[in-house]
Amino acid sequence: MSSVLAAFRDAYTNALRLHLRAPNQNTLAEGYELGRRALVEGVSILDLTEHHFRILEQEGLLPAPHGGDRGEDALEFLLQTMAALDVATRGFLDGTRRYEQQRSRADDLAGRDAFRTALVESLQDGFFVVDSTGTLVEVNTAFGALTGYGAEGLPYPLPHPWTAEEAPRYPDLGTDAARFIMPIRHRDGRRLWLAVSTNSLVKPENGERIFVGTIRDVTAEHDAQARDQAASRLATAVGAATSVVEVLTVGLEELRRAVGAEAAVVSVWPNRHTGPELYVSEDSPTGYAEARGAAPRTAIPHGANGAPASGQRHGEAESPRGSADSALRATGPGHAPSDERSAIPESGGETRQVLDARAKALLDRARLRPGRTMFAIPEGSTSSEGIVAPLGEAGDSALWLRFAAPRVITPGDWALFSLLVGHLSLAVQRARNFDQARSTSLTLQRAMLGPIELPPLFSVHYEPALPPLEIGGDWYDVVRLEDGTMGVVVGDCVGRGLSAAVVMGQLRTAARALLLRGAGPAQLLAELDTVASRIPGAMCTTVCAAILDPVRGVVRYSSAGHMPPILAEPGTHGRLLEGGRSVPLATFDPPRRPESTTAIAPGSTLVLFTDGLVEQRGVDIDERFVELADELTGAAGQLPREVADAVLSRLRPTGGYDDDVAMVVYRQPPTPLRLDLPADAAELSGIRRALRFWLASAAVPHDTAVDLVAAANEACSNSIEHAYLDSTPARVVITADCGLENLTVEVTDTGAWRPLPEDPGHRGRGIAMMRALTDKLEIDHSGPGTRVRMSVRLPAVSFSAGGQM
Repeated sequence: MSSVLAAFRDAYTNALRLHLRAPNQNTLAEGYELGRRALVEGVSILDLTEHHFRILEQEGLLPAPHGGDRGEDALEFLLQTMAALDVATRGFLDGTRRYEQQRSRADDLAGRDAFRTALVESLQDGFFVVDSTGTLVEVNTAFGALTGYGAEGLPYPLPHPWTAEEAPRYPDLGTDAARFIMPIRHRDGRRLWLAVSTNSLVKPENGERIFVGTIRDVTAEHDAQARDQAASRLATAVGAATSVVEVLTVGLEELRRAVGAEAAVVSVWPNRHTGPELYVSEDSPTGYAEARGAAPRTAIPHGANGAPASGQRHGEAESPRGSADSALRATGPGHAPSDERSAIPESGGETRQVLDARAKALLDRARLRPGRTMFAIPEGSTSSEGIVAPLGEAGDSALWLRFAAPRVITPGDWALFSLLVGHLSLAVQRARNFDQARSTSLTLQRAMLGPIELPPLFSVHYEPALPPLEIGGDWYDVVRLEDGTMGVVVGDCVGRGLSAAVVMGQLRTAARALLLRGAGPAQLLAELDTVASRIPGAMCTTVCAAILDPVRGVVRYSSAGHMPPILAEPGTHGRLLEGGRSVPLATFDPPRRPESTTAIAPGSTLVLFTDGLVEQRGVDIDERFVELADELTGAAGQLPREVADAVLSRLRPTGGYDDDVAMVVYRQPPTPLRLDLPADAAELSGIRRALRFWLASAAVPHDTAVDLVAAANEACSNSIEHAYLDSTPARVVITADCGLENLTVEVTDTGAWRPLPEDPGHRGRGIAMMRALTDKLEIDHSGPGTRVRMSVRLPAVSFSAGGQM
């Protein structure tokens, strides 16, 4: 026995006997310390156990099974001592087991590598391993089949060769642990979409972070979703379009983007006698706009004669999308191109040729094919330059989509093309139906709404709340009467749209007949009561009827539940004419309709309107009346058309009018103008300003006013320059007077008349100019001084239904 073991046994004997005499936590802790000492000094568990039972035998605790309470205390001490030894023993056994496993694994390493390789190769998904720099260092056969880049090309550093250059930015493959879908370009040129799943690992031997992942082809799922989204975008884009031009403006752009085409061309044959109109949407060439400093190109579609293409309305030229890199334009058959590839309109008015003879022949042939059919060009080739398809069901239009570079058209592509072209065809047909409905409604409107030409001094405006039919139940009428007066009627039928327009047409016709028969405002409304009671839907129609007498300067009016007219004298706020009011038509049977008469001061503005102008949800109508009256404060210096523009701009709600609006603006002729000024050239500018303002207050159109100012300026210049050469300069008098249909300007001086010399040289053309600028010129120099009288006939106001004049 070694001295170390003997010393340990003595220490253990003393500690155990002490514990048996008085067991406590301190004696147990002493046992645990002895266990740690045994571990350090190499005392085996067997030596420790034999010595423990030897002590128990000496203490008389054996051979009893447990030795009573002292036996349990002795066992507790032994277990406490062996606790430290037990931990070490388990660690040793675990280490031995791991060693044996590693040795077994090392013995079978070659077999295990072969199994791993077979397992990876058996995967249907592509498998890859990427190092910390993003370089692919291992791929399986399925990876090569999906991308076209197999194990023979390893390693594949960033950027990976299958990266699609035109694709949006995506996470670099293998440089982040993630799940994502990415577009790739297969080695054979096909565009695919892959679902990528990666996880990061750390090599135990060197701490390097690597990535292991799989890829799966989800092109079919992605294409199906893309088809649905593209169809939805196209349908949304053309959903609000109500004309063929609007449909093609937004539809071709969306279609071209959806299929990845360089250009989209639609040819439309309006009739058999002219060539097709071509509508083009295309990509801007790289650097094209930048090289020329050109603004984004958006052109207006035009037909063969240079006029806007059929269905084009003012303001429809620019695509709602506002594309900065594409243009929609149209050209007629006069542009016979020679190069199919040069389909880009130049800036600055230059137009390169759009289609060659072969492409035009393809489009001509395509339009005659059955609907929803399409074919690739060139036919029979594995790689296609584009596709051609008929558009619509009328056999008069065809579509050509041209790719930037020849490409293989997959079954998924054909499904997408068919879906989108079908949507565009339906939108074109729907727009044609709208065009036909609009044409019908405008024809009806011109027949029912009001006169095509209005007397001078008037302006009218009509704005329906329900486009695109552009017709409703509001109406106006202006009628010249035999006694020189003018009848004005403004009415509003209950309801909207075509049904209200039918009622409106009947009431308007009856009101016009009553005015021509000589009925006054109150009598007209009383007889309209009888007419309205026999027309279904005419009950509660509101009407305001007025008879204007420009010579006497008065207006007689009567209102059947209608908005009161507003009268604004020059420089003052407008005021409501609230007399002559009664109930709407066909509601009660009043004993008589009231009538009021109001004087109209020279230069005053009278506005009659329907409730759609002033009624706005959530706004007190009195506030709207105040706004209207305030806007008319400066009306005296504006033409009636400008007054209507200002009123509509001031009162228009943010979302537009939600009810039909009809409005008539009348200007009472102003007081005749008289200017008595020194015959001095410095006065000419003041004369021109005063005359311009007075002509505007007389509702003289701008072009006529410009001519009159120029003619009057010439007459005044002659008086100032020639009449007082041999005498002291005196004065020149300018007068202007406006009648119902004629306007006269006179320039009078008291100087001498000087006939035109035989050779006036480069001057002496003032009289010829005045004669050319006026309808009638009279020069009287028989008495003292000279009187130049210039007259013009005021033009009737041309009117286009559905607009304002």
